[in-house]
Amino acid sequence: MTNVRGWLIASIFLLLGSFAVRSDDSSPTRLPPVTVTDTNAPGALDEEQPIGENQQPEWTTRRRFSTTRIYVSQPWQWEFEQWWKGKFPREGKSDHLFQSEISLGLPYRFQVDFYENLYLSQHRTFEHQGNQVEARWAFADWDKVPLNPTLYGEWKFNDDDPDAYELKLLLGEDFGPRWHWGFNLFYEQEVGGGRESEMGLSQAISYTLIDQKLSVGLEMNLERTSGPNLQGNPATEFLIGPSVQWRFTPRTHLDLVPLVGTTHDSPYVEAFIVFGIDFGPNGNHSGVRPVSSQSR
Repeated sequence: MTNVRGWLIASIFLLLGSFAVRSDDSSPTRLPPVTVTDTNAPGALDEEQPIGENQQPEWTTRRRFSTTRIYVSQPWQWEFEQWWKGKFPREGKSDHLFQSEISLGLPYRFQVDFYENLYLSQHRTFEHQGNQVEARWAFADWDKVPLNPTLYGEWKFNDDDPDAYELKLLLGEDFGPRWHWGFNLFYEQEVGGGRESEMGLSQAISYTLIDQKLSVGLEMNLERTSGPNLQGNPATEFLIGPSVQWRFTPRTHLDLVPLVGTTHDSPYVEAFIVFGIDFGPNGNHSGVRPVSSQSR
């Protein structure tokens, strides 16, 4: 019995000694590797940083494409844009649309736009064409829903032609550093007159050459125009061409987009020049980064 008791005591001392040796072991402990992301690293652009209440990339807060809309502006950001749209048909003289636009971002991912339209006809006379009112609503903050879907509705108050409404589904996404993409589905319907209908899609992609300064891309537009409820003899236009955006100051941008018609119903060329300037408290986005990245 005494031997058994001595053996148990010796075993306990051995276990305690082993534990003490392990606790005093100063050998380094291997930890799992930690990856640190540096937003200032090559390829991390300022224009791709999330900003504002919607946590959207900076590039989405202003127009990037002439034919394709993307998402919404930040709350209380407003912008003025002056458009020139020239259409050069296969037959007859060209016509020109001069469009002034004011847009305003609202809380809860809303945006409203107002347009004033002047038209230079083939007879070389200026005419007031009408006004447009547009509203958008994005489903969620950026990157919470795939492709960032946004609903778009517009009413066109035309002076000489029948009024019309237009509905769109806007999609947009980043396809890796420097690559930005947008896609729209649209339907337009006159509410009087010949009740002409129009439906189609547009798509655009761009690549940033200089962060927040210069980007180039490609735009396309496909539309089918016909009589009431898409009946009758439809006309199909498909246009495609390059785009360039130059942001020569933090608050301004200039877009140049010449599209070439590829079908019999298309004009030879349909060109856009868009000048925009941001106002309001959120107008200047230069160098904006999230607070979390500023502490790194």
